Amino acid sequence: MTTRNAVFPVLLCLLSVPLPVAAQLQVTETDKAITITRGEVMVLTYHKAEVPPPKQADPIYKRSGFIHPLCAPNGEPVTGIHPADHYHHLGLWHAWVKTKHGKDTPDFWNLRGRTGRVRYVKTIELHKGSDRDPSVGFIVEQEQVAYKGSDRKETVVLREQFEIRAEFVNGENRVGYRVKQTNVSRESLLLPAYRYGGGLAYRAPHHWDKTNSDYLTSEGLDRTNSHATRARWVAMWGATSKGPATLTVMMHPENRDFPQRLRTWPPSSHNGAIFFNVVPAQEKPWEIKPGEQIVESYLLTVSNGKPDKERIEKGWKAWAKK
Repeated sequence: MTTRNAVFPVLLCLLSVPLPVAAQLQVTETDKAITITRGEVMVLTYHKAEVPPPKQADPIYKRSGFIHPLCAPNGEPVTGIHPADHYHHLGLWHAWVKTKHGKDTPDFWNLRGRTGRVRYVKTIELHKGSDRDPSVGFIVEQEQVAYKGSDRKETVVLREQFEIRAEFVNGENRVGYRVKQTNVSRESLLLPAYRYGGGLAYRAPHHWDKTNSDYLTSEGLDRTNSHATRARWVAMWGATSKGPATLTVMMHPENRDFPQRLRTWPPSSHNGAIFFNVVPAQEKPWEIKPGEQIVESYLLTVSNGKPDKERIEKGWKAWAKK
């Protein structure tokens, strides 16, 4: 299967008049990161340089190529990284878990096994917006790298174009998230059906638990019954110092196996911590052949307050053109 050159998530509002200064977004780049802000308020940071884990953790957990923090419009983070229960959880990220590549089984997600990882390579483009297009963002190149054989020889299996496009509309931060992966190796990457891995992954702030947070899916499900179900969108909310905030992940209808299957955690997992993963190969195996390109597209909306199901559904239909 060769996926179309994806419909990049077209954000919901492209204005033809200048925005007030307070609503304008800026994108800046340093040697270590790419940051999007709204005035003095943080929207998100993408990490180009490897971020080390806490001192008590194995240094193998350092990684680049992820987003943290992602913030609500009030500036409060809705992501967490390096939680003690899963040091490899990194705000917003993506990586394949259970794979087969030739004689090897690289795991690009669980770094402890030292069989694979994801890394930033270079910046392709910064999009700084204009009066007619208030969105800002960037395109970077990433690699999913396998360490093969007894000598851990490095092999680039997937080369990625990872694109982020952000906008501030109707009091929400909206972030288009697109991953375009090409198998640049000589062998197929086989993806057996497995409960997690692949698509967008999310870890909430460490203090979000079963007492102050929850999930809401497009099908009306929550943390007690949403795992391994299908959805068009999933909202996750929790407490911040400035009141509750909600991150909603919308899935594009052209993504593989849509409506897509989910990985969520029940109340019994880590005191009800919020972890979320879109899993394109949860039910059906997938093969990415040499030279083949696949694309997955999402729209993230971050708002102050708890989820408004009617508003989210209306937003998903406008974005997905349904």
